[in-house]
Amino acid sequence: MHVDGGARGNPGPAAAASVISSPDGETLAEHAELLGRATNNVAEYRALLLGLAKASELGADEVEVIGDSELIAKQVQGRYKVKHEAMKPLYLEAMKALRAFRSWSIRTVPRAQNKRADALVNEALDNAR
Repeated sequence: MHVDGGARGNPGPAAAASVISSPDGETLAEHAELLGRATNNVAEYRALLLGLAKASELGADEVEVIGDSELIAKQVQGRYKVKHEAMKPLYLEAMKALRAFRSWSIRTVPRAQNKRADALVNEALDNAR
């Protein structure tokens, strides 16, 4: 599952997206949603939550999350503390959602390797005008 969130301005108009693929790379679902005004980090967490909800709906019992936010990945891995008060509820919601899977992992890639999720975010923001 590839996830991405973004805001134009920080905070600014924001969107979240997920692309869910089978282990062999077949795209199973793509989703994007507008978030209103949010920060980039909030949008990244919302993308993670969107992807986890959609993967669960598809019946996945394990998930590999791939995104380009080092902050979110390291917070979820327990390597960074969640210091910002507004982020704590999103973090807790994400951890609860992850625990519903038999197994999960999360890792970061450069934005260029997260192209489709990034494109969905930008399409959602472009179409909101």
